[in-house]
Amino acid sequence: MKLVNEKISLAELKIMSEKMFGGLVKAVVDIEKEIMVVDAAMHADEEFMLLEEGSQQEHLWGINLYYEQFGNEDWIEFDSMINIRPVCGNRSRGVDDSKIREKIIKVVNALVVK
Repeated sequence: MKLVNEKISLAELKIMSEKMFGGLVKAVVDIEKEIMVVDAAMHADEEFMLLEEGSQQEHLWGINLYYEQFGNEDWIEFDSMINIRPVCGNRSRGVDDSKIREKIIKVVNALVVK
């Protein structure tokens, strides 16, 4: 797992994706701190790492990155079991709130460089 609080290159994501089925890289984004953790088999492990770093649960969202789709809107997939939070109004594995999705996109695009 890698904490990304500066920049990460697309080339690094490509290497990480080679370990996963389907060419994806799992990531958990903290939309408040504008950081993310990448490169784990499970979003829950990345989530735990961020919680240990002092992140708050309500700011953490699981996504998948498809480096081959970089530049397309499909390159970020909003799909993770950690996103299911009925108490907070998110009843799916996706991210139901469009404002939160926009924040996630902003953070990821700021951290990932070509």
